[in-house]
Amino acid sequence: MTLHLPGPGFRPRTALAMSQGAAAAVLDGATLDAFREICDLADGPVLDDLSTPRAKSLLAEVDLLVTGWGCPVLDEEVLRAAPRLRAVVHTAGSVRGHVTDACWERGIEVSSAAAANALPVAEYTLAMILLAGKRVLERARDFRVARKRDDWLRTPDTVGNYRSTVGILSASLIGRRVIELLRPHDIGVLLHDPYVSDADATELGVERVELAELFARCDTVSVHTPLLPTTRGLVDRALIDAMPAGAMLINTSRGAVVDQGALTDAVLAGRIRAVLDVTDPEVLPADHPLWECENALITPHLAGSQGNEWRRLADLALAETARWASGTGFLHPVRRERLAFLA
Repeated sequence: MTLHLPGPGFRPRTALAMSQGAAAAVLDGATLDAFREICDLADGPVLDDLSTPRAKSLLAEVDLLVTGWGCPVLDEEVLRAAPRLRAVVHTAGSVRGHVTDACWERGIEVSSAAAANALPVAEYTLAMILLAGKRVLERARDFRVARKRDDWLRTPDTVGNYRSTVGILSASLIGRRVIELLRPHDIGVLLHDPYVSDADATELGVERVELAELFARCDTVSVHTPLLPTTRGLVDRALIDAMPAGAMLINTSRGAVVDQGALTDAVLAGRIRAVLDVTDPEVLPADHPLWECENALITPHLAGSQGNEWRRLADLALAETARWASGTGFLHPVRRERLAFLA
């Protein structure tokens, strides 16, 4: 078997491996045409089952897989059927669902669009931080009921974003983007991340603090911690109870990072407020009290890329494919040694 090395003029044999729905959402006709310009893209439906005769026939000749949501697991059996496979370009964020140890042991290079997906999550978070500081949701609700303005000159000094303090839990890709988006605002930023040094925090323009201090000092805490065995339930009752009265907790990471029961108790008591794009479970039971709680805003896991934002994912995957084919290498590689710290 002759393997052609990436470099000028190399057109890798490429197949798409993801769910039919993901392909329809993320890869429009123009994007597919752009892929065809830089690689030999397999015709026909995307591969959502790698055990079929057609899939095995394609796997036998592919150099590169472009994957997405719903990609089957790339385990040893699949890789045995793909002796030429040397690279995976993922059109979404986490690769945990399909990239296995067998991929790393084969030396397969992996790229992810996590950096592209981080931006809309960070934008959502920034919007919620600013809206929370102005108490927009609560004041709009009160205005809708009263149908008249309140005395705006009596607005308490707890309302507003000037010199407020925001806490970022974890300097993940998304956490770092939130920090970046907060820079133009007159807002102090604290960070807790055990893997970030004081020097790193200074470079980011934030104050590094311990976990308990983050929750005790901040008007808003935004959670960006990946769900790992060590982070399940990390935001526990003691931390939630330490938050100042009226503080806001924003969670766009994973619901199970937060003690859902403790959070529910604090929000129902009116002590704190919450913006939850994720919960535990992902969809709360229909009779869960948070649904009707005026201090909680629950959104349907929409902070990540949706709608026209999918094009950003496709554009990044396309650029990564072009770089790899030319021999330049990935700009957004996923490293095996970093996988334990990624979502």
